[in-house]
Amino acid sequence: MSKELEHSHHPEAIRRRLAAPPSPSYLRDSILGGIDGCVTTIAVVASVAGAGLPGVVAFVLGLSSLVADGFSMAVSNYQAVKSDHDARARLRAQEDRHIRLDPGGEREEIRQIFRSKGFDGEVLEQIVETLTADERLWIDTMIREEHGLALQGPSPLKAGAATFAMFLLVGATPLLPFLIPLLQGQAYFLASAVAAAVALFGIGWAKGRVLGMARLRAGLETLLMGGGAAVVAFVIGVFLEPMLAELRL
Repeated sequence: MSKELEHSHHPEAIRRRLAAPPSPSYLRDSILGGIDGCVTTIAVVASVAGAGLPGVVAFVLGLSSLVADGFSMAVSNYQAVKSDHDARARLRAQEDRHIRLDPGGEREEIRQIFRSKGFDGEVLEQIVETLTADERLWIDTMIREEHGLALQGPSPLKAGAATFAMFLLVGATPLLPFLIPLLQGQAYFLASAVAAAVALFGIGWAKGRVLGMARLRAGLETLLMGGGAAVVAFVIGVFLEPMLAELRL
């Protein structure tokens, strides 16, 4: 039995879909922020637990780390996405200058690009003439074909905001148990670990759902990667615990 297609291939539906402006996805930014936020927080909590420090220390350090690291990561992602925009703008200006100074050479580049795709003879020359008749289309083609870049990308501000929001939202999950007064001692850390595991698995599950991947596998992969970071942090805390014990004496 054939599967239902994701969209219609009726000529009118195709025309409307291709005419619509591209809609950039911020899924990568959200997933990156969510995973890193949760891992950052649970790593702090695990290191404090390994060192045998009180739960309030884990909460204070985890909260401060969450806000500071979240802002830092959002700014870094903003700059990374903006650098892609700047690269496109630089290449567009470069191609515009090359077309004005050496139009024959730029036409030959178009010719060789489409010859490598299997076009030849009169058809190839018609493609070259059509593309080079419109300067914007000419430059767009060079951006995509010669430099391998998309013509548009996500908004740097929205990418940074998505990263920051998910970093805080998911990263706060391991800290929530420390606000429950009924928990005592190591129960705080155990509840925090469970909350982090659920959050990490949930992010992977959501990623699998959106991307059409096996949801269970995507959830477990994310959980294992994040859990590995927590284990490393816990071991480091255990290793440093004797040093902290000496300081408390």
